[in-house]
Amino acid sequence: MPPRRKLSDLDRGRAIGWLQDGVAARQVAQRLAVAPSVIIRLKQSFHTTGRVQERQRSGRPRVTTQREDRFIQRQAMQQRMATANNIRQRLQATTNTVVSGQTIRNRLHNFGLRARRPVRGTTLTANHRAARRAWCTQHVRWQRQQWAQVLFTDESRFCLEPADGRIRVWRRRGERFAEGAVLERQRFGGGSVMVWGGISTRLRTPLYHVVGNLTGVRYQNEILQPLVVPALQAILQDDNAPPHRSAAVNTFIQQARVNRMMWPANSPDLNPIEHMWDELCRRVQQHHPPPANLGQLLQWLKQEWKGVPRAFICSLIHSICANDVLMPGTQRRAHALLTLIHIVVNSILRVVTFDTL
Repeated sequence: MPPRRKLSDLDRGRAIGWLQDGVAARQVAQRLAVAPSVIIRLKQSFHTTGRVQERQRSGRPRVTTQREDRFIQRQAMQQRMATANNIRQRLQATTNTVVSGQTIRNRLHNFGLRARRPVRGTTLTANHRAARRAWCTQHVRWQRQQWAQVLFTDESRFCLEPADGRIRVWRRRGERFAEGAVLERQRFGGGSVMVWGGISTRLRTPLYHVVGNLTGVRYQNEILQPLVVPALQAILQDDNAPPHRSAAVNTFIQQARVNRMMWPANSPDLNPIEHMWDELCRRVQQHHPPPANLGQLLQWLKQEWKGVPRAFICSLIHSICANDVLMPGTQRRAHALLTLIHIVVNSILRVVTFDTL
């Protein structure tokens, strides 16, 4: 290992102390694992300035001023999806200051802003937000005993070759198109299967394979009658998909006296079964080699569906509780969402009020 070329302030003080005690510069260099020239320059600097610390260097002058730095930060905060080159072009057009895209990124890093993949969400209108806020307000005080009575249900589609962006490849520079570093994919994911399932803290329904388009009549005859009604204990949760809200299904729900939870539109993030689908996808992807056909994919889905621990399902459902006495200080999904929607709605109201003045 080559000797160091720089000393910390502590090592510089130790070196000066040894030199004053009569230790030779070469021996001091050996003790600190540095070149002898480093100790000699340190000795000369100490005799000249009387200081142990290095003098502060000016460094390269900054290209941008503090005002321009704030301009860069403002542009990134106003348009979160803007690239560094976009901000660079706006800065040049506004202030005639020419900088590189890396300088823009460095300034944003100083403000604690870093480029990350955005979280994908559904488009929400004002009515959607109001419905979600009303739902959260109604259920924010529910405890574990109340959520344990809910059967969360949903459908999900699994592709034979999923493209979720999680796969990474180890490669060297220049091996982007090397054999083994290219992920080959068929069009449309190589085919897919749709399944339906339901979970609660006390049970899970069988994973049902939905073949073709799911209509309201099929939803009633193939899912509700044989799978939901016999296993339902108190409350059914399903989303507002057209098959779930058809006239035939609504009539059947009333005749069967099923207690259905009202669900806000465009709110898949409120349903804990979405995390169950994600866990199921992870478990299937751990199989090696991957499934060769849709039949094997369906077989593994049903196998892994049964293999998910009950404790994991309970943790998903318990995560909805905003005031969980068993987990104090934890910000739960419903409480966090209620706070977020409250902030968003108030912001919209302020903007509307300002525009009307």
